Amino acid sequence: MSTNSRTTIPAAYNEPMRHFEPGSTDRKNLRAALEQMRKECPDVPCVVGGKEIRTGDIKQQLICSDHKHVLCTFHQANPEVLKNAIADALEAKKKWENLSFADRAAIFLKAADLLAGKYRYKILAATMLGQGKTVWQAEIDAGAETIDFLRFNVKFAEEIYELQPPQNAKGSWNYSEYRALEGFVAAISPFNFTAIGANLPTSPAIMGNVVVWKPASTSILSNYVLYQVLQEAGLPPGVIQFCPGAGRLIGDVLINDHHFAGLHFTGSTEVFNGILQKTSNNLASGVYRGYPRIVGETGGKDFHFVHSSADPEQVAFHTLRASFEYQGQKCSACSRAYIPQSLWPKISEIMVAAVKEMKIGQSDDFSAFFTSVIDQASFKNIKGYLEHVKAHPDKATILVGGGCDDSVGWNVEPTIVVCKDPKFRTMAEEIFGPVLSIYVYPDAEFEATLKLCDETSPYALTGSIFARDRYAIETAQRYLRNAAGNFYINDKCTGAVVGQQPFGGARMSGTNDKAGSSLNLLRWVSARTVKENFLPLTTWKYPYMSDEQF
Repeated sequence: MSTNSRTTIPAAYNEPMRHFEPGSTDRKNLRAALEQMRKECPDVPCVVGGKEIRTGDIKQQLICSDHKHVLCTFHQANPEVLKNAIADALEAKKKWENLSFADRAAIFLKAADLLAGKYRYKILAATMLGQGKTVWQAEIDAGAETIDFLRFNVKFAEEIYELQPPQNAKGSWNYSEYRALEGFVAAISPFNFTAIGANLPTSPAIMGNVVVWKPASTSILSNYVLYQVLQEAGLPPGVIQFCPGAGRLIGDVLINDHHFAGLHFTGSTEVFNGILQKTSNNLASGVYRGYPRIVGETGGKDFHFVHSSADPEQVAFHTLRASFEYQGQKCSACSRAYIPQSLWPKISEIMVAAVKEMKIGQSDDFSAFFTSVIDQASFKNIKGYLEHVKAHPDKATILVGGGCDDSVGWNVEPTIVVCKDPKFRTMAEEIFGPVLSIYVYPDAEFEATLKLCDETSPYALTGSIFARDRYAIETAQRYLRNAAGNFYINDKCTGAVVGQQPFGGARMSGTNDKAGSSLNLLRWVSARTVKENFLPLTTWKYPYMSDEQF
């Protein structure tokens, strides 16, 4: 683009969501994409410097609702590939960070439009089959949110660049320059959101950084489709390196590299803590040129807290969606609830009836609300928690659900556990599956139970209060001020929208750098203040030093 112009980024807007109604063109096209993808089994390479690399260390991504079916194969990066990826990225950085913002922005805006049109059905199909999402869950993730991240992040970047000093002394000019970090950024993305796979590598890249991206092994195909879209949109080779691989190599190669400048991470608390420990050790040993920027979102033990003034039906329906959509595999999913005794009979009646009606099916079954969990390890972990409940009937009981079947897919029934002990394991620990634990409290102990909610879990990601009494809402907000980075009033604790509810939590839920806002993008720049003086200095002396005239 011309350098003799001051461009304005087009206004960002949330991508309209499609509903795939029977008989619609969208439904027909998506079905066709799903059928085609089931027939194929692409071989996904690493991509370094724009070149495909097949290491021969081949793994499989399975369809989690039909795990005898291989969706794709992929090649895992080895230490040599990762080292070459770093070197190539640093070489690409020389041009990328000096490319005008307008030229960088155009790439990501074009990628958003490609996903909204040409590649929409393909990215949805890869997300549904590979990550076990129903039509609607794939649409709000791989469709709308992925596109939103690309459009809004470009606009947020523009806003950051416009942040300049408000004053200039006479005869001088002050301005701020927002430089890319000095080195490369490692992006480690999870399986559960294709949109996070898009955001983690692209947000640093939008700000002029180069990125080595490790996608989760259970989301390879959708993430590779994303990468191909970025390539088609004009992303230069080497700006984002696509490197599937074992997690241990991240520490062995990327995190230990002298040029490691930042980490954009979403995953488990345990893995994140390990990376922080390794980073700290490396700082003490003088490995790095500076302090790496560490941005991470980890676990959650998200809650719905219900006051006796709440609408029971509203509570039940919001909680069912928040707990069991996408099999409870959202970091924001409701996995514990506090319900007053006076409302429990009505709420439990509605929820039990609904759970019994929920159909567990294949992810490409358009009539299913619910499908399989992501893999065998997840299945075993969730099953272990349910067995723990059954072994402690004095502390907790299964109200509905609890069945597990891995014969075709890794299926765990939507399950509601009623806990007599408010600090029972399932009330405090992240399970990451379709298990909702409920503590029924005496109506008169509202404030005491709020305090209990705040203290039970080490996490602080999302939470909701349901009440019609405004004093109760204010009280809950006060008691739970630090219990959730995203707090909802009379709404479910899932479903944050880019540009509307910036997302992130504190405590053991992460660094709370708010994805979907300019706060996150600020983490990927190093600001430089520049002052230019226009007037000559005629003496080294100050006025007070003049000879006295009396």
